[in-house]
Amino acid sequence: MRFYSIRHLTRFHYSNPICETLMETRMHPRTDPNQRCLHFALSVSPRCQVFAYRDHLGNSVHHFDIPVDHKTLVIIADSLIEMQTIAPAPDRLDPADWQLLDEMVSHGDYWEMLLPSHFTRPTPRLRALAHQLEVVRRDDPLSLLRDINSRLHDFFSYAPESTRVDSLIDEAIEQRKGVCQDYAHTMIALVRGLGIPCRYVSGYQHHRREVEHQEPLASHAWVEAFLPHLGWVSFDPTNNLLVHESHIRTAIGRDYADVPPTRGIYRGNSAEELHVAVQVHEHETAPSIDQNWQLPEDWSIHIERAQEPLPQASPLQQMQQLEQQQQQQ
Repeated sequence: MRFYSIRHLTRFHYSNPICETLMETRMHPRTDPNQRCLHFALSVSPRCQVFAYRDHLGNSVHHFDIPVDHKTLVIIADSLIEMQTIAPAPDRLDPADWQLLDEMVSHGDYWEMLLPSHFTRPTPRLRALAHQLEVVRRDDPLSLLRDINSRLHDFFSYAPESTRVDSLIDEAIEQRKGVCQDYAHTMIALVRGLGIPCRYVSGYQHHRREVEHQEPLASHAWVEAFLPHLGWVSFDPTNNLLVHESHIRTAIGRDYADVPPTRGIYRGNSAEELHVAVQVHEHETAPSIDQNWQLPEDWSIHIERAQEPLPQASPLQQMQQLEQQQQQQ
């Protein structure tokens, strides 16, 4: 058993004051048989009331509205995770499991993870890559996925900032380089083409010696494929390994478009500048929730502001908030 503490800092700076921000976040790590989120706290500056819900895939989503003028928005997510040791997957399955897989898929609800999505659409370049990497049904499902994981790792060169968060897979395939998001989207598209349900996983990674490519800021993305006897099995093509207990799951979806850490809009005529910092620490025993965190330069003032008590709303603001709540009911 291991414990991980995570601090995820996000700062939006605007060139001119904006009058309102509507934002939702997906930074709350999941709780499942392998990991348990013991503590999660989300602080926002300017201070506001934060609401939460779970989407249809079980992801925790927090959302808020800041209807006041501001030039800076700071979001601080603190998490404490208990991680169980993950049992190693077998080297292979039986070749007859292709038929079993098809039967399970036909009787289950996996269509979302089988159809093309925004970042995983089949293209001529993807089909050419599938031919080059010999991505066809052969051997057994698990052996084939291990092979795709390895071949994609060798095909791409890991190059930070070579693509953007909104880049489609053709861009990474054409230049044969990208980041974890590109590896994941390409593998998902290839695997879904084989009739295997496959989904995108966003989260964090504690860097270790066996990890070849360390994502900036310790955030990471990988894939999960559904297999007979094993259920959802996690593959990390960026590092050519099956996911282990150093990978911390935050959200799952069809692709990145379903699970960005932050998504929002603002009212105002202003340019936006985004800064992100993530810290992931491993502990042998559960650390104190009130531990002292090492903060990036110039962030201390934002931490203090985000932890201040909520200001008392004026009578007019209280009436407006009450009207908004009644309209939402």
